[in-house]
Amino acid sequence: MTDRRSFLRNMACLIPGGMLYPMKKGYENPKMDYFSELGIKSFINAAAPYSSLGGAQMWPEVIQAMNYASTRRARMKELHDVIGKRIASLIGCDAAMVSAGATSAMTLGTAACMTGRNEDFIHRLPDTKGMRDEVIIQKSHRYSYEHAVRNCGAKIVEVETGNDVKKALTKKTAMMLFYYGREPEGQIKAEEFVAIGGRHKIPTFCDGATTVPPVENMFKLVKYGFDLICFSGGKGLRGPYSAGLLLGRKDLIEAARLNASPNDDTIGRGMKVSKEEILGMMVAVEVSLKHDYKAEWQKKKKWLKLIADEATSIPAIKAEIFMPEVAEHHPHLRLKWDESTIKLSPSDVVRQLREGNPSIEVCSFSLTGGKFELSPWEMQPGEAEKIGRRLREIFTSKSLERRTVC
Repeated sequence: MTDRRSFLRNMACLIPGGMLYPMKKGYENPKMDYFSELGIKSFINAAAPYSSLGGAQMWPEVIQAMNYASTRRARMKELHDVIGKRIASLIGCDAAMVSAGATSAMTLGTAACMTGRNEDFIHRLPDTKGMRDEVIIQKSHRYSYEHAVRNCGAKIVEVETGNDVKKALTKKTAMMLFYYGREPEGQIKAEEFVAIGGRHKIPTFCDGATTVPPVENMFKLVKYGFDLICFSGGKGLRGPYSAGLLLGRKDLIEAARLNASPNDDTIGRGMKVSKEEILGMMVAVEVSLKHDYKAEWQKKKKWLKLIADEATSIPAIKAEIFMPEVAEHHPHLRLKWDESTIKLSPSDVVRQLREGNPSIEVCSFSLTGGKFELSPWEMQPGEAEKIGRRLREIFTSKSLERRTVC
């Protein structure tokens, strides 16, 4: 394993001058309120670090590292090499690379499985003539982000059981895709999925994008033996919003790198990652591995209880604090009510929270089935009180217009 001292010596060769994370004067606090001057409305994020809401707040150490890199030169291939080795050593995988988000990692990983190091194949994607171009996925794991796989020209083959996988395997099979966020819903669990791929020498790819925290999931998925794994950088790891990680077998990471920027005439040429993001992503992993998430969640559960107490002061409201099993594994608050007593749908409440002052965003993806949920993941001190008061105002209001969120 590479220790930090030897890593810093290597970095000194790439990025000359100074300490690794000095904060350049003038970067600490901007004097202009840019968003306010542009008329961009601020809001309380009681949802999650969704991409649509700008991701997670970066660790201060990440911002320092990115500021450092912004004033230094680096040859991108060397920087990718050194940072990839450092991240791989931290997580205990064979190899790693920083990608332009988890979705980018999915495209590059799929391309690697289809092209290997074949230059002709690399330059021709998404023309897949002569290549393995079929990707197997469980029916229960189908989701919108598989578009990142189809970007390469791959065809999706749907299965439900382990026997189905064996029947679906052909000379055209390039990869087997596993969505870890839906592992409880699939008949084929992670260990069996990896074992089938191993027996038939088919690479297995795991999408673990939203499964951190806990950071232990990174080690867990590596230990399962997936050939490739992706994680989002701008969510639970609190790195650069537009960065991510691709971990896995050295030969496949090398092939993914060949399909990516700065190489031209490749499927991933547009998926650039800046030197600031590459360094920032490494620091995000370092800080996340040391962070006490359990202590953080205990503090934020108290915020949820404060909101719940305010809402449930109205007898018709029921509250439950819970922890999702796999993806978005952090505390959530679920509110329920009888719509014949309180004539509001969850969508009505979401709309009024969004349109109010302060504007508040909650977990709008959970609205199906009449559920209303929120999370303290991105909340800041003092915001729980504001959310609780606003919910009480909405639920007790006598003049409510019944509408739904578009």
